[in-house]
Amino acid sequence: MTVATHPSSRLDAAPDARFATAAARQAQAAAQGGWAVFFADPMAAGGAAPELAFIPAGRFVMGAKATEYQVQQAEMPRHEVELPRPFALMRTAVSRRQYNEFLTRTDHRRPRPYASWSDLDFPIFNVTVRDAEAYARWLSEQTGQVYRLPTEAEWEYACRADTDSLFCFGDKVRREEVNCAGGLHCTRGLFICGISRPVRVGSLPANGWGLFEMHGNVQEFTLDHWRNGYRAAPRVGDMPFRSPDAQHRHFRVVRGGSWFDGPGACRSASRAMRHEQEIDLNLGFRLLREIR
Repeated sequence: MTVATHPSSRLDAAPDARFATAAARQAQAAAQGGWAVFFADPMAAGGAAPELAFIPAGRFVMGAKATEYQVQQAEMPRHEVELPRPFALMRTAVSRRQYNEFLTRTDHRRPRPYASWSDLDFPIFNVTVRDAEAYARWLSEQTGQVYRLPTEAEWEYACRADTDSLFCFGDKVRREEVNCAGGLHCTRGLFICGISRPVRVGSLPANGWGLFEMHGNVQEFTLDHWRNGYRAAPRVGDMPFRSPDAQHRHFRVVRGGSWFDGPGACRSASRAMRHEQEIDLNLGFRLLREIR
């Protein structure tokens, strides 16, 4: 059983006409499997888990082109990845409101507050990857479903939503689309035009599969250990990379960039590493829900 939930008016908005083909493929795949495109799982404690978007199975080319703005060696080479099974991904990063419900029902440690950012619809921040995994375990127990962090391949596939441009919105972005620090690949053409803080989750335009703030706002943890580049070979995207290097096992890949970063760090292919015990004001997460 699933239920619908709409935490903000933006989540009810009609899809952007630019993404009609991707949205149609998503809707067709969801209908074939008997799923709603957007849904939420009921929780044992009452209410509903965060809203999810159905993500169809498929293939894509992962990584950055050598000609991309601010490309990093760690984002190459490009390689084909298969996502053999559909999955569902939270439509937004986990909000402070959603995370607070977990805290009130468990004895999990509370994140360090930041007094001027009291809006409960901001993304949760100052959490480690272990905190994210604890929240995933709690949601799994509450719903009877499997919630986890996405692999970085699953994250990039969902972010791109059948696009191959620098951002899901194209090769340049507007301030109205991405909350970042601004820079040369912002169509405003300004070096600094950011607002130096997060925005409410679900408040900026969605990509073709109904996912919000995949570029900017907060960096998002993935399951993968850090590595300095990809192997140029096809791979299965739901298998996270586990590093043979003991040092790299303590570093996770984060995706999406943040309010603190320039546009180059917010590209679909951009990746960075954060320590598993690190907390920051620009670091959060969203979860994947497996579809069986």
